[in-house]
Amino acid sequence: MSDQKRTMLVTSALPYANGSIHLGHLVEYIQTDIWVRFQKMRGHDCTYVCADDAHGTPIMLRAQQAGVEPEQLIADVAREHRADFAEFLIEFDNYHSTHSPENRELSELIYCRNRDAGHITTRTITQAYDPEKQMFLPDRFIRGECPRCGAADQYGDNCEACGATYAPTELKNPRSAVSGATPVAKESLQYFFNLGNFETLLKKWTRAGHLQSEVANKLDEWFAEGLQEWDISRNAPYFGFEIPDAPGKFFYVWMDAPIGYMASFKNLCERTGMDFDAYWRAGSATELYHFIGKDIIRFHALFWPAMLSGAGFRTPTAIFAHGFLTVNGQKMSKSRGTFIKARTYLEHLNPEYLRYYFAAKLGSDIDDLDLNLDDFVKRVNSDLVGKYVNIASRTANFIVKQFDGELLGVAEFSASPDRQAQYMADVSAAAQQIAEHYEAREYSQAVRKIMEMADGINQDFDEQEPWKLAKDPERKDELQRICSRILHGFYCLSICLAPILPAMSARVARELFGMSRDFNWDDLNSFPARIAAFKHLATRVEANAISALLEASKESMAEAQQAPAGPLAEDPLSPIIDYDDFARLDLRVARIVKADAVEKADKLLRLTLDLGGETRNVFAGIKSAYAPEDLEGRLTIMVANLAPRKMRFGVSEGMVLAAGPGGKDLFILEPDDGAQPGMRVK
Repeated sequence: MSDQKRTMLVTSALPYANGSIHLGHLVEYIQTDIWVRFQKMRGHDCTYVCADDAHGTPIMLRAQQAGVEPEQLIADVAREHRADFAEFLIEFDNYHSTHSPENRELSELIYCRNRDAGHITTRTITQAYDPEKQMFLPDRFIRGECPRCGAADQYGDNCEACGATYAPTELKNPRSAVSGATPVAKESLQYFFNLGNFETLLKKWTRAGHLQSEVANKLDEWFAEGLQEWDISRNAPYFGFEIPDAPGKFFYVWMDAPIGYMASFKNLCERTGMDFDAYWRAGSATELYHFIGKDIIRFHALFWPAMLSGAGFRTPTAIFAHGFLTVNGQKMSKSRGTFIKARTYLEHLNPEYLRYYFAAKLGSDIDDLDLNLDDFVKRVNSDLVGKYVNIASRTANFIVKQFDGELLGVAEFSASPDRQAQYMADVSAAAQQIAEHYEAREYSQAVRKIMEMADGINQDFDEQEPWKLAKDPERKDELQRICSRILHGFYCLSICLAPILPAMSARVARELFGMSRDFNWDDLNSFPARIAAFKHLATRVEANAISALLEASKESMAEAQQAPAGPLAEDPLSPIIDYDDFARLDLRVARIVKADAVEKADKLLRLTLDLGGETRNVFAGIKSAYAPEDLEGRLTIMVANLAPRKMRFGVSEGMVLAAGPGGKDLFILEPDDGAQPGMRVK
């Protein structure tokens, strides 16, 4: 690995500004942050930028239903995102928004340059139109049957069952995800980016080492089908940037979203005096890296380099794609409590434990990563507490009590010069291997090597039996030599773990070894002269913490599900069910016998419901609209055959039905006059 100083700009994909960060998102940001921290520790000039992806129809609709302007919505979400990232120790050099002056300027510049170079065309096309909402529907807001395999409930642009891509007009039995109405065909003038103009460039670029081999192979399928024009415009109403000289037409969110990388960096440059052009001009010697999920490869590996090239900018040095997160071997599930938000995790567990676990499982490929919660507990307790922290907790006090904290230098670790030379050679070789693994994004191999070192150091401690040496005054020099060597091993481990565990390693550097700064990689070539008394570094994870996390996640999702359906949902596209599915619902009249507020729950009320001789306990997220005393004695309608759900505050044995836009305007459904508890609603 070359030690020559490098200049690089690194980005992660932009989180969408209409929902919370969850553990699936964090795979990417943790992966990127580890790599960036390693580069900075090596002394390279590495800048890490990101931004909220703040445009599009979902954000517009969500803001409308919440009764706020889109600008207010994205500002609120941005504060939440920044707070979550900060607590997971994701250290951006700049975090911005695509709804910014810099992004508008750059989006217009890139569009106009491509337009003037002949890469933009216009033509009239037929699009799906919602006659109730009087708006053109984005592809993802249309659901129907796949025209290729017939799978039901598929998006308007691709089938999740067979992987086919198609135009939304090809869907069978389409429905609007906004209103539920059947879309009608309506003509509209749209703007297109001629991706085919860049076929020769892209074929060469995708095979020039900029992509993982499996990604390059996947893109060959696109070339085989022929590169199609890319629709880069959307009709009003739309939250985004209006296209120059095209009133009522807006840039499609995927047009200006990747330009957000440039915009965030430009914002940083304007504040710090960095040279924007030095990084982005064609032929720049700086390095540009994008970390992304494998689901957005085509936008980054085809459209993005073509757009940049057409506008006279440089293309990425490399794009690193990763797989999805599963939990306990399955997709994240709201009902099982494994759809875990970042904030919910932070309320129960140490963020560095998740950073470590992800690192222990991450490689440079695009395979999915599984968060097995039993394995998570075992690995954290075994590796971090039982191996790594255990070294310092067992050894430091010998040096503090017997030698007033004074450590021997590395040249004095062994009485044998040959053994001393071999020890230092082994440390140097191991550190070099770990550095190579970090550089190649093979974090799991880096962790494996680090834990091999930790095993060897613990074995050395056990074999040398310093607790016996401490009782023999004549062997005091030997005790200092052995403990200094073992603590040197811990010091080296801490440096190697610093990209993964930045907060813990910083405590080791400053509190234990008395340094005035955090570790850098060159610290492997030195060793402090003193050590302080050991302070607690890590706590074992108990099984009940995992149970509490899962229950809290279920509660969070249950509260969210009590809100009215529609565009406010994080995924605004509700699955279509057939009549047989609907007929399985057992809707019953129930009398609210008792209603109580739930302590420490913002939205929940605990309802005791009488179904005509049978009593049920139900938690309902209607606290914003009803005082408990206003509900007692009233009739409502509940889903009586919903499976019981265990929540942190008890078991919920059904669901009451409510409607409305939310907040105070939320209304429980009431039966017609004459209804009695237990009656079935038809």
